[in-house]
Amino acid sequence: MASEDPLQYPPELLDTTMDQLRTLITVREEGTALGAARRLGREQSSVQKQLDTMNRTFAALCGEELVLKQGRGRDALFTATGEALVDLARRTLGDWTDGVHHARRRLGRTLSVGTTRYTLGFLLDAVERLREEYERDGVDLKVTHVRTGDLFDRLRSKELDVVCGSVVVTEGQEREQLAPYEVMEWRRSGLSLLTNLPPERLPGRSFGAGDLPGLPLVISAGGLIGRFLTSRYGPDYRQKLTVAAEIEAAHYGFELLRSGVVSGAMLVTRGIGDAATDGRLPEAAGLRMLDIVGDVGPRTEVLVGVFARRGERDAYGPDHPLNRLWEALSWESERWWLRP
Repeated sequence: MASEDPLQYPPELLDTTMDQLRTLITVREEGTALGAARRLGREQSSVQKQLDTMNRTFAALCGEELVLKQGRGRDALFTATGEALVDLARRTLGDWTDGVHHARRRLGRTLSVGTTRYTLGFLLDAVERLREEYERDGVDLKVTHVRTGDLFDRLRSKELDVVCGSVVVTEGQEREQLAPYEVMEWRRSGLSLLTNLPPERLPGRSFGAGDLPGLPLVISAGGLIGRFLTSRYGPDYRQKLTVAAEIEAAHYGFELLRSGVVSGAMLVTRGIGDAATDGRLPEAAGLRMLDIVGDVGPRTEVLVGVFARRGERDAYGPDHPLNRLWEALSWESERWWLRP
């Protein structure tokens, strides 16, 4: 189908700005012009003026206004045309944003990197090696904290170009799980326990996975640990384990154990357990680590490394910021993760 002649676009449509589209979306999400004004940091009269302008424009173009006033204190009522135009506005702004980001990535003007808390140090070391080059070339480097559970979602949505972090891989499913991504593997590990229980109550340096149900546990229901437990014990793992405390953030679990409020053991990745025992995690100081050995159900592992969308690096030259960062992270992996 031949594209429409741009000279034939309705003049009223061409007068509609992206800012007006953003206002329309925000009013729909907030419910009122006042709520949208607060979110946008504007006066309510400014938002209302834009709504009035769009109402006139699309009443002329479509035969129906977009938003109807409902009276003081009531949410704005969007017509069928208004709802359709909100959806179109979201797609339009999303497509433009993706296009701009793609152009900036292709030209090497911006690089968005995500990292979990426990891999931030390795990323910063790699970035430090590139700092002068990036400043010289005007590369806008954005570093974002990312939760383990959101790692792949942030890559798929193209919010981030590369992520340093951890994912759970399951035997028999790994190829499918990792197929869309290029992976620089740093290390693999299982789970460990950090405990405040004395050696006479919990002896040795390892603990059998099959014995976990009898141990009072501190667990994080979300993120990587939750995925690990679901893989090993199924979605009803809470009924199979003894949950002494359920937490959202690891440091809260460390505090519970160090204070003695909870007596038991906290499930962590082996990398965090190692960091706690060698002094790199002060908030877990004084807790003892035991490796969890043996498998229950499909074999699962924690894969720590660097992840990017498959094929994207190949589309750029070796001097592109993404490829330079990948090389620096590879050097860091040899320096830190592969050392004896």
